[in-house]
Amino acid sequence: MYFKRTIKTLAFTALFTITAVSASAQDLLARQAPIDRKMKAVDTLALKNIIHREQTNSPSAQLYKEWSNKYAHRATNLPDSFLINLKHFCMPTTSKVITSNFGRRWGRMHKGIDVKVYIGDTIRAAFSGKVRIVRYEANGYGNYVVIRHYNGLETIYGHMSKQLVEENQTVRAGEPIGLGGNTGRSTGSHLHFETRLCGVALNPALLFDFRNQDVTGDTYLFRRDTYDNESELANKDRGKVDNDYASTSKRNSSGNNKNNDSGDIRYHKVQKGETLSSIAKKRGTTIEELCKLNHLTKKMRIRPGQILRYS
Repeated sequence: MYFKRTIKTLAFTALFTITAVSASAQDLLARQAPIDRKMKAVDTLALKNIIHREQTNSPSAQLYKEWSNKYAHRATNLPDSFLINLKHFCMPTTSKVITSNFGRRWGRMHKGIDVKVYIGDTIRAAFSGKVRIVRYEANGYGNYVVIRHYNGLETIYGHMSKQLVEENQTVRAGEPIGLGGNTGRSTGSHLHFETRLCGVALNPALLFDFRNQDVTGDTYLFRRDTYDNESELANKDRGKVDNDYASTSKRNSSGNNKNNDSGDIRYHKVQKGETLSSIAKKRGTTIEELCKLNHLTKKMRIRPGQILRYS
């Protein structure tokens, strides 16, 4: 009898202890839950405030009144002057070879800079911002991406083989947005790169120095009354196409150029009437090698102004 009473007492004590601990733990959790919810709400609110402040205080919020995925570019009111912040940038490609300048070309305005890239080369966002357009245009840009940046600029990346981002996606400077290609109205693989302010094309050479893989300064002050003259000077200083090929042409103007012992990458600018056969003979290589280096087939037509790698 005594043994049974002892067992009952121990069982009751254990049950009471477990119940007390459980209740105490539940009380602690109950008190902690509102604090956790409050902290989570504070963190979320703080993050939203930071994002809102970054976007509303950005120059792009002052320049553009709407967000539209319809037009690649549409001119709006261009300010007489505007300071563009060029800090925290990334060169869209590591290539240093400019194959076509900003300005008049073949009787029409070329509103960007063409930079030599190969199919599959990584193309990156020049600044942080938001992707506005991801589209294909058969008679123009081919596969292209438009990004609106917080510094007020919009950049366009054309002729890519593939886009790696989606419309309305937020991207950081240096983030891959596409792959180099030869789509749309293009004569050979290259990146067509545009910089626009309020839909108006600005010469990228005013902002980017592709040869030195750098921007031209921490800021660029756009002024309507001096822009045209500055654009011409920028082309001479860092965008003149002929200079990119002058050293190559001089080195190879004599002899058959059958060897490239230095290991340099060399290019040929197609002239009117030239064929793959005549270029191969002139540069001391073969049609097969030209096709391999430039992702061509023997039946493909080449055009004047096209840039071909031959070693």
